[in-house]
Amino acid sequence: MRPLLFEIGDFKVYSFGLMAALALIVPGITIVRPLVRRRGVRPDFAYELIVAAGIGGFAGARIYYMIENWSTVHSQFWSTLFGGIGFTWYGGLIGGFLGVVGWTLIRKVPLDIIANAMAPATAMGYAIGRVGCQLAGDGDYGKPSGLPWAMGYPNGTVPTPPGVRVHPTPIYEIVIMAFVVWILWRLATRYDKSGWWTFGWFLVLSGVERFFIEFLRRNPVWFGHLTQPQWVAIVSMLIGAALIAAFTGRRAVLTGGAPVPGAPRAHSTAVR
Repeated sequence: MRPLLFEIGDFKVYSFGLMAALALIVPGITIVRPLVRRRGVRPDFAYELIVAAGIGGFAGARIYYMIENWSTVHSQFWSTLFGGIGFTWYGGLIGGFLGVVGWTLIRKVPLDIIANAMAPATAMGYAIGRVGCQLAGDGDYGKPSGLPWAMGYPNGTVPTPPGVRVHPTPIYEIVIMAFVVWILWRLATRYDKSGWWTFGWFLVLSGVERFFIEFLRRNPVWFGHLTQPQWVAIVSMLIGAALIAAFTGRRAVLTGGAPVPGAPRAHSTAVR
């Protein structure tokens, strides 16, 4: 656990901030670039999507946090809005999704192609982000536990009480989401289906992961004996299942004759 990685004079590098940046950059370079190129879009378009996802994601994560915690932040609205803490995963997902969709439409790139790339990329970004949570000890850990691998976060930004050991749920999520990334990469590269089909699987798999991990986390019950993230996860799974059902029989959208076996070529004014 290392919330502050290093500092040079007044310049400080925090583990959570660094991992948040890497959660955008690494998937963009290692996943989005090859997948959009595979379907005919200029690979450098991935860098534009990194910026769009970053702006939308951070804005969405902050806005969602403020809505979720309005009773405690409304009296400090401006300091919370522009402060250094207060982000939520689902807000970041929604904001990043809207940022990517908006920029993709502006650039006239087929959304189907970007959806195919964003499925495994978003899962990888989530896993990297959880590395930041683990290093920072920011309160995303779980309930007290006596398991051999349980651990304390006494030096975290949200420290555990002295002697208390908890479920290291960020580590659980890193491992699970790494497996999800592998599944989604295979779906995105081994089948010639619509990108929305692949993205539907991301929504289902990430929703299942978040639904069950919440039973080990500290979030309060919101409604029907479930936490708010669990209800959002249920909605995610339903939307994902609907996308899978709707796009199962549709082939991949291509621009410029990308080498996806059996997929029809779609002409587009996409960025080349």
